[in-house]
Amino acid sequence: MGRLFDSPWPIVIIIVVALLLFAGPKLPTMARSLGQSMRILRSEVKEMRNEGNKPESPSSPSASSETAESPVEGKVIPPKGAEEGDGGTAGPSQRA
Repeated sequence: MGRLFDSPWPIVIIIVVALLLFAGPKLPTMARSLGQSMRILRSEVKEMRNEGNKPESPSSPSASSETAESPVEGKVIPPKGAEEGDGGTAGPSQRA
Protein backbone atom coordinates (compact mmCIF):
# COMPACT_ATOMS: atom_id res chain seq x y z
CA MET A 1 0.00 0.00 0.00
CA GLY A 2 2.90 2.36 0.65
CA ARG A 3 4.11 1.99 -2.95
CA LEU A 4 1.17 4.09 -4.23
CA PHE A 5 2.64 7.29 -2.81
CA ASP A 6 6.29 6.60 -3.71
CA SER A 7 6.03 8.53 -6.99
CA PRO A 8 3.62 11.24 -8.11
CA TRP A 9 2.54 9.45 -11.31
CA PRO A 10 -0.12 7.14 -9.82
CA ILE A 11 -1.67 10.10 -8.01
CA VAL A 12 -1.67 12.16 -11.23
CA ILE A 13 -3.34 9.30 -13.11
CA ILE A 14 -6.02 8.96 -10.42
CA ILE A 15 -6.71 12.71 -10.52
CA VAL A 16 -6.96 12.70 -14.33
CA VAL A 17 -9.36 9.74 -14.32
CA ALA A 18 -11.53 11.38 -11.64
CA LEU A 19 -11.52 14.64 -13.60
CA LEU A 20 -12.62 12.87 -16.78
CA LEU A 21 -15.38 10.99 -14.96
CA PHE A 22 -16.88 13.87 -13.01
CA ALA A 23 -16.08 16.94 -15.12
CA GLY A 24 -16.13 15.40 -18.62
CA PRO A 25 -19.07 17.38 -20.02
CA LYS A 26 -17.64 20.68 -18.76
CA LEU A 27 -14.12 20.16 -20.14
CA PRO A 28 -14.75 21.70 -23.62
CA THR A 29 -16.23 24.83 -22.06
CA MET A 30 -13.37 25.10 -19.58
CA ALA A 31 -10.79 24.63 -22.34
CA ARG A 32 -12.49 27.28 -24.49
CA SER A 33 -12.50 29.73 -21.57
CA LEU A 34 -8.85 29.00 -20.84
CA GLY A 35 -7.90 29.57 -24.49
CA GLN A 36 -9.81 32.83 -24.61
CA SER A 37 -8.16 34.02 -21.41
CA MET A 38 -4.73 33.13 -22.78
CA ARG A 39 -5.43 35.10 -25.99
CA ILE A 40 -6.57 38.14 -24.00
CA LEU A 41 -3.52 37.94 -21.74
CA ARG A 42 -1.18 37.63 -24.73
CA SER A 43 -2.75 40.62 -26.49
CA GLU A 44 -2.57 42.73 -23.33
CA VAL A 45 1.11 41.87 -22.81
CA LYS A 46 1.84 42.70 -26.46
CA GLU A 47 0.01 46.01 -26.09
CA MET A 48 1.95 46.86 -22.93
CA ARG A 49 5.25 46.12 -24.70
CA ASN A 50 4.24 48.30 -27.66
CA GLU A 51 3.29 51.17 -25.33
CA GLY A 52 6.75 51.02 -23.76
CA ASN A 53 8.45 51.25 -27.18
CA LYS A 54 6.43 54.23 -28.45
CA PRO A 55 8.36 57.49 -28.56
CA GLU A 56 6.58 60.35 -26.83
CA SER A 57 5.62 63.02 -29.33
CA PRO A 58 3.72 66.27 -28.73
CA SER A 59 1.20 65.49 -31.48
CA SER A 60 0.04 62.15 -30.00
CA PRO A 61 -1.79 63.59 -26.94
CA SER A 62 -3.66 66.15 -29.08
CA ALA A 63 -4.72 63.45 -31.53
CA SER A 64 -6.14 61.32 -28.75
CA SER A 65 -7.94 64.31 -27.20
CA GLU A 66 -9.53 65.20 -30.55
CA THR A 67 -11.06 61.74 -30.85
CA ALA A 68 -12.28 61.88 -27.26
CA GLU A 69 -14.01 65.24 -27.81
CA SER A 70 -15.75 64.35 -31.07
CA PRO A 71 -19.56 64.48 -30.86
CA VAL A 72 -21.51 61.28 -30.59
CA GLU A 73 -24.79 60.87 -32.44
CA GLY A 74 -27.51 58.71 -31.04
CA LYS A 75 -31.14 58.39 -30.07
CA VAL A 76 -32.44 59.69 -26.73
CA ILE A 77 -34.42 57.03 -24.92
CA PRO A 78 -36.83 58.18 -22.18
CA PRO A 79 -36.36 56.59 -18.75
CA LYS A 80 -38.43 53.57 -17.82
CA GLY A 81 -41.75 54.40 -16.22
CA ALA A 82 -42.00 57.78 -17.96
CA GLU A 83 -45.54 58.54 -19.01
CA GLU A 84 -46.33 59.42 -22.61
CA GLY A 85 -47.59 62.95 -21.83
CA ASP A 86 -44.91 64.21 -19.43
CA GLY A 87 -42.01 63.99 -21.86
CA GLY A 88 -39.86 62.17 -19.35
CA THR A 89 -38.69 65.37 -17.64
CA ALA A 90 -40.12 64.66 -14.18
CA GLY A 91 -37.78 62.79 -11.89
CA PRO A 92 -38.85 60.10 -9.42
CA SER A 93 -39.15 62.64 -6.58
CA GLN A 94 -41.35 64.95 -8.67
CA ARG A 95 -43.87 62.26 -9.56
CA ALA A 96 -46.64 61.87 -7.05
